[in-house]
Amino acid sequence: MHKDKVISVVVPAHNEQKLIQKMLQTLPDWIDHIFVIDDHSQDATSDKVHERMEADSRIVLIRHDKNQGVGAAICTGYKASLENDVDIAVVMAGDAQMDPADLENLIRPVALEGVDYAKGNRLFQGKAWDIIPRHRYIGNSILSLLTKIASGYWHVADTQCGYTAISKRAMELVDLENIYPRYGMPNDLLVKLNIVDCSVRDVPVRPVYNIGEVSEIRISRVVITISRLLVNCFFRRLVEKYVIRDFHPLVFFYTLGLIAFPAGAFTGFYLFLYRIFSGPVSTTSALFSVFLVMSGLQFLLFAMWFDMENNKHLKG
Repeated sequence: MHKDKVISVVVPAHNEQKLIQKMLQTLPDWIDHIFVIDDHSQDATSDKVHERMEADSRIVLIRHDKNQGVGAAICTGYKASLENDVDIAVVMAGDAQMDPADLENLIRPVALEGVDYAKGNRLFQGKAWDIIPRHRYIGNSILSLLTKIASGYWHVADTQCGYTAISKRAMELVDLENIYPRYGMPNDLLVKLNIVDCSVRDVPVRPVYNIGEVSEIRISRVVITISRLLVNCFFRRLVEKYVIRDFHPLVFFYTLGLIAFPAGAFTGFYLFLYRIFSGPVSTTSALFSVFLVMSGLQFLLFAMWFDMENNKHLKG
């Protein structure tokens, strides 16, 4: 136990035979349960975990019969944590990229201050730009911006960092059966946490790279996939939070903005091409296009401002 709280560590693992034992050996004594979720690895990951289990009785190995994705593996660990009456569940990947030295700072807001969800932020580190591979840093930044808009947690960054601590209350409130099962899971979870009014805090953690880990992430594919997911999450959050649960006029601002701005931009582009290939365009048409763009931007900015104000209390 730590701070009178029962703590579990959820370890999603897929083909992590090289580093899984190193990761498990670094966990502190005050961790009560260690749930390793082998997401149908094709290497010796399970064998390595079994070897470590002989020396550490806290470790429980749960193996998926088929590969379901890292998000599904984490949710399996969350369910096991709830079944064992855990107060705080921490996610640490099996590739040893999450520094155990940051573990106590990560859980502190949840254990002592009532925060529902604490997530690591590697970008707080001044050397993050030099440590994190550039393509991953840029991809992460793009997805973090989109996740701010989609989730309503405007204060969070480094949304792809999987080093997190979640409270028992949050695990019970969120529908674990319907969380996105793959790499977009942290983004989807943030949206679902916002819908049920859970507080979230960023906690500085050290970025760890080049220790022998092998990433299965393809940045270009992941950015496109998660961006599409976030669009769906954004509209689902607006409907569930601001229409079904409690009405808020920002829905109208977002709707008008999402109609006016694209219409104005498309019209302006069409008039631009017409001017180049066919001749002059009327002043009225050009002004109407500008009016739509400016009005659309104003509506969107007002909607974002309303959203930020409405979610201030969720800044842990």
